[in-house]
Amino acid sequence: MSTKILIVDDEPNVRLNYRITLETEGYEVFEAESSAAALQQFLEHSFAVAVLDMRMPGMDGLELLAKMREVGITVPAMIVTAYSDVPHAVKAMKLGAIDFLQKPLRPEELRRIVAEIVKRHAPEKEHPAETFNSHIVAAKRCLNLRSFALARIHLVKALELNTKSVEAFNLAGVLAEMLDDVDKAKKYYGQAIKLDKNYEPAQQNMRRLFELQHFGSSSEPFNLGGS
Repeated sequence: MSTKILIVDDEPNVRLNYRITLETEGYEVFEAESSAAALQQFLEHSFAVAVLDMRMPGMDGLELLAKMREVGITVPAMIVTAYSDVPHAVKAMKLGAIDFLQKPLRPEELRRIVAEIVKRHAPEKEHPAETFNSHIVAAKRCLNLRSFALARIHLVKALELNTKSVEAFNLAGVLAEMLDDVDKAKKYYGQAIKLDKNYEPAQQNMRRLFELQHFGSSSEPFNLGGS
């Protein structure tokens, strides 16, 4: 059975570019020119990933995501935005969208993130191996599904296996933000930076929190980091 991807964007040329990029990887790609059309597609097909444009006429991507969660559609979403819109990004995070890309998208980045999300949500083995990477992947999957308690368990186990993982500490910061605990988020981002001052995802997240707290907005996108 082919893996189905839904592209939701009001611009035909953008949808075409995304379609070409993803079909070369063997995905079966569907399109929706509006949020209303996307909701209809969700009724007719089972999608592995939905690529949602943040800014669309009528119901925008964030409103669509909220509606999806309201009616029980748990399809993992990748959010595409034309500019950094941190308050909206934080709302999207809390709805389980932790994968963001900014326009203009590079084809290789679109392919990489979609592939990662598909792999993240593939059916689990009955007895999966207890490895650091398996716990990181599981934590991201739980964040998508808003299973915060399970995400925390997997992150604890990941850090038990690798006490100096910058990715695990950064994800712990993401979880804290999703739970509105900004102080704890800063602590975890800070620990990641202490371990590796060049780890850009944590640096970016820390700068964004600082700017958001002090200026009410930020030029920094949300950065999950890792792969």
